[in-house]
Amino acid sequence: MNDNDHKSQVSSELFQKFAEDPVKADLEVFGRVTNEDRRGFLKGAGLATMTAMLGAAIPFADKMPFGLIPVALAEEALKIDGKEGLISLGDKPLNAETPAYLLNDDITPTKYHFIRNHSTVPEDLNPDTWTLTIDGEVENPLKLTIAELKKQFKTVSEQLVIECGGNGRAFFNPQVKGNQWTVGAVGCAKWTGVRLADILKVAKVKKSAIYTAHYGADMDLADPTKFAVSRGIPIDKALDPHTLVAFMMNDAPIHPQNGAPLRLVVPGWVGSTSHKWLKRIQLRDVVHDGKGMTKRSYRMPNRPLEPGEEVGDEIFTKIITSMPVKSLITAPASRHQVTVGKPVEIRGHAWAGENEVKEMMVSIDFGASWIKAKLTKPANRFAWQHWSVAVTFPVAGYYEVWARATDSKDNTQPFAVAWNPNGYLGNAMHRIALRVA
Repeated sequence: MNDNDHKSQVSSELFQKFAEDPVKADLEVFGRVTNEDRRGFLKGAGLATMTAMLGAAIPFADKMPFGLIPVALAEEALKIDGKEGLISLGDKPLNAETPAYLLNDDITPTKYHFIRNHSTVPEDLNPDTWTLTIDGEVENPLKLTIAELKKQFKTVSEQLVIECGGNGRAFFNPQVKGNQWTVGAVGCAKWTGVRLADILKVAKVKKSAIYTAHYGADMDLADPTKFAVSRGIPIDKALDPHTLVAFMMNDAPIHPQNGAPLRLVVPGWVGSTSHKWLKRIQLRDVVHDGKGMTKRSYRMPNRPLEPGEEVGDEIFTKIITSMPVKSLITAPASRHQVTVGKPVEIRGHAWAGENEVKEMMVSIDFGASWIKAKLTKPANRFAWQHWSVAVTFPVAGYYEVWARATDSKDNTQPFAVAWNPNGYLGNAMHRIALRVA
């Protein structure tokens, strides 16, 4: 490992420590106990450590807030071939989100597609030797190579949204555990593969089958004999013509961090069902109970909770399926400066799980009034929809632009989402700040 690789690894680990518990991290890494404990920090090894990592002296170190990770270290935390601009939320396993302004393309470029892992990327990703097994409640079990999938089944390409169930978790109050995703754990790439329904037709699904079970080549970090995650979906969703077994992403091989050489894409549903590095789909006569399917994992409580309320696992009876209505402002970037009296195009995307977005509104006066945006139809079912609106700011000053989508079943994004202890399904309005000069 060269010096740059070592620095990147150290920075990534540091970033993860501060993301999980900034107070504890500040104490462990730099030796500071409180904001007032600067004298010892400035004279001791803590400042020397931070200075060495930054590669320069820190003139105003005495004013640095307690629990702060220098932005230069955060910016260096993620360097991966084929990826650009992603913000690391931790590297064991690697999870990284995309800043909203980098999601401005109609189709999400592979380099900007977020990363959500439960383990490390498997070592052997050879597409020539990779196989997919279909077994369980089927009359004709199958074991297919990728070449056989391409030869025996119709190849289809669709723009499909994949979103982490915890996207938006950072905005829950009080804070909840887990990766603190803001808005960038979502993407709409062009996926190419074959319909899972076509494969299951050849496998001849038994009437007893009610659920799938997904298994990949990613194994648990603590116990390599166990799967890192094993989700499943009801048989009706497996037979949906938009549920794909994909082998290409944006007309190229899938990026290793996004599931090469073979993955499921279960559009509109929580991203954990779209299993990466796919090796096996078992059909079961019961609801699947693999890792990520039981207790609180990817489940919602069966009643509203008071923020911060402590509850037992028994109330988490709702398995997360479809994602809620949501929208994103991708241009201009937050904190951008615009000119007073000159029209500014505000644009972004909107999506709504199993539904379609029917209306898109923006506000520049903190929700006192709303402006209707132009909204496109999706390129295909489960693709996100693009929206835009020209806005003129009347006087100079600080503004916030708020975005609010409404779906075909009249579900509208809230200002603040109802709290749950896992931080799932956060779909609060996206807000950006603009300076008008």
